[in-house]
Amino acid sequence: MAKTAMASRLRRGFPKSMDGVPALLPTPDTAIRRALDQWADRNEIHPVVVAEFEDYALLRAFARAGHGVAPVPVVLEEQFRSQYDLLRVGLADTVQSEFYAISVERKVKHPAVAAIVEHARQLFAE
Repeated sequence: MAKTAMASRLRRGFPKSMDGVPALLPTPDTAIRRALDQWADRNEIHPVVVAEFEDYALLRAFARAGHGVAPVPVVLEEQFRSQYDLLRVGLADTVQSEFYAISVERKVKHPAVAAIVEHARQLFAE
C-alpha cells in the first residue's frame, strides 16, 4: 500500500511498475519478507529497499508519511485505507501472512481473551 498519488501511478503496469520503487519492508529474517523477496524475483522486479523494520507500527508510520510502498495483509487493507490514507497498489497473490495466537491453556477460559480469539477467527476466516 502507498499514499494515493504513488498508488495510482504504480497500479498501471503492476507488478512491473514496482521495479525501482522505494520499498518499506520487514527485516530479511521474517517469513513474510522471504515470501516478498521470492515474489519479486519471480516477477523480475527490484524495488529499492529504503528501510527495513522489525516493528510493523514503525513501518506503517513511514508508509503513512509517504516514504515508500509497504506490504499489508489483505485482511488489514481496510484499516490502512481508512486510518492511514493508504491505497492498494496491487496484490502479491502468492505471498501469505500467518498469524498465531499462543496460549498455555488448551481451552481459553478468560472471557476477554475468548472474545478476542473468536473475533480473530471471524476476521481471518477466508
